[in-house]
Formats: sequence, structure tokens, C-alpha cells
Amino acid sequence: MNSESREDMAINSIKLLAGNSHPDLAELISKKLGIPLSKVGVYQYSNKETSVTIGESLRDEDVYIIQTGIGEQEINDFLMELLILIHACKIASARKITTVIPNFPYARQDKKDKSRAPITAKLVANLLQTAGADHVITMDLHASQIQGFFHIPVDNLYAEPSVLNYIRTKTDFDNAILVSPDAGGAKRVAALADKLDLNFALIHKERQKANEVSKMVLVGDVTNKSCLLVDDMADTCGTLVKACDTLMEHGAKEVIAIVTHGIFSGSAREKLRNSRLSRIVCTNTVPVDLDLPIADQIDISPTFAEAIRRLHNGESVSYLFTHAPV
Repeated sequence: MNSESREDMAINSIKLLAGNSHPDLAELISKKLGIPLSKVGVYQYSNKETSVTIGESLRDEDVYIIQTGIGEQEINDFLMELLILIHACKIASARKITTVIPNFPYARQDKKDKSRAPITAKLVANLLQTAGADHVITMDLHASQIQGFFHIPVDNLYAEPSVLNYIRTKTDFDNAILVSPDAGGAKRVAALADKLDLNFALIHKERQKANEVSKMVLVGDVTNKSCLLVDDMADTCGTLVKACDTLMEHGAKEVIAIVTHGIFSGSAREKLRNSRLSRIVCTNTVPVDLDLPIADQIDISPTFAEAIRRLHNGESVSYLFTHAPV
């Protein structure tokens, strides 16, 4: 970013705030923008209530709050922390409040799929707006209709450009085939395959009863191919590991899993250690401390930094849908 851009941003009054969910990503975004993180203190009382203190004036400032949805136990604390931060900025007379949420919490609860089931992603959208958010920036929403849950602008960025760069430079690209681990991800993988001019395969999951995969059926030829298993999220990693086994049984040379959000909850790490995956790759939308020799990470902080710069200066962010900033 040139010095002229930094001077413009300084004149236009921008404040970067970060919660406790992902301080490393917040620091990376801060460095790429050339703007320091504002002083924020987030504490918990002895009864586990969250308290927020902002150590500088936000009056008539454009505020960007960086907080991601993560944690087996802490996700609700981080969500509450974000809501209180938004409210604190609102009553501190901030001009505009934009929440930067790389991994949107409760995104998988986006529809009423059974009787009396809540649409919790809609509830989270309502909470963010009620707290005082004016804009939301996120990445690779589990379901794009979540954008329609809001009455404020939502920019859903894509990890795809960064993933494309990774595939081209760090995999056996000439002998690769893209694979979707389920029918739901077929559209995503087909789009990647078109841009890379590669073939793609699909794994169909057959279930004898709910939430239990009885058999995986491969559609496509993966013999002697480097299989790139692409998904938006890896949580318990059961599907990824079973999909890897299916591909290896059908003659795959190797299997590399590439996901946007590496949640890795519960026994996921143990499953990955014992799997036949040659590599597991994720972005840093959530903090990942994987003690695995097969783990690799794609830095998407340049995308969020550029989105903040463009949004603050009134520029279009659609360029980021197809390009990964350096």
C-alpha cells in the first residue's frame, strides 16, 4: 500500500478494534493497512460476565471490529464480546461500525430443516444489527442466503482466489483433479475446476439413518491422480477422512484437503493424524494450532485488509471476488 493511500486513510479517520478471538489475524490486518490497533480491554468478572473498556475516543470515527467465530467452549463468549464491543462503539458516538467476522458463527443453522428447529444464523444477524452494526464483512458463508437475513450491507468475501494461487504454486497441478466431498459443495468445486482447467469428481454420501454415513460413492476417475479435496469447513473431519479413504481405495496417488475454515473440534486432530491425507490446508479465518506435519495455511489477511481499505474509501470490493491481493 503506497504512502498516499495511508495518508488518505489517516485523514478519513479509521479505527481498528480487535476482540480476543483471533489476535494474530488482527495484527496481520493492522500491519497490512499501516494502522495500529486501538486500545481495547476485554475482561471477565468472577461470575463470567464480559466487560469491555475502549481506551481512546471513537467520536465521529469509522470503526472496524475484527472478531471471528471460533472455540468449542468460547464461541458464545466471543459472540457476546463482539456484541458488547459494537454497543460500546455505538454509545461512544462512532460514525460507522463495521464488523469483520471471517468465520460467521452459527452459519450452519441457516434453515428450518426439521420441526421446531430454530434459524439461529438469523438470530445472530438480528443481534448484530440491534447492537448497532452498520456493515458486515465475512468470508465463505456456509449458505449465501445468510446475507438476506440482514437489513444492513453484508460483503461475503471468497477464499477462492487465494486457494487458486495455492493450488497453482504448491500442488502437483499438472496431475491434479478437484474433488467435492459431498453434493452440496459440487458448485464450489466445479467453479474452481473451470478456472484451473482441471477435471473434477464428486463423492455421494449414502445414509441409512440420519447423521450417519453408511457408504460413500465416487463419481469420477481419480486413478493415479493428485486429489484436491475442497470444502468450506472442516469441523470434526469425519467426512474428510472417509472421503480420503474412498479416494485412495479408487487408486488416487495422494489426497490433499483444502478448506476455508479449519475448525478442527473434538477429536478432529487425532482423526487427521491417523488419516491417509498427505496434507491438510486451511486459511487463517480462525486461529489454528495444528501440531501436524501435514498441516499448511493460506494467509487471507491481505484480502480483509484490502476490503477494509476499499470500503472505507468508497471503492468497490468486487475486485476481491476474483483477485487475491499480495
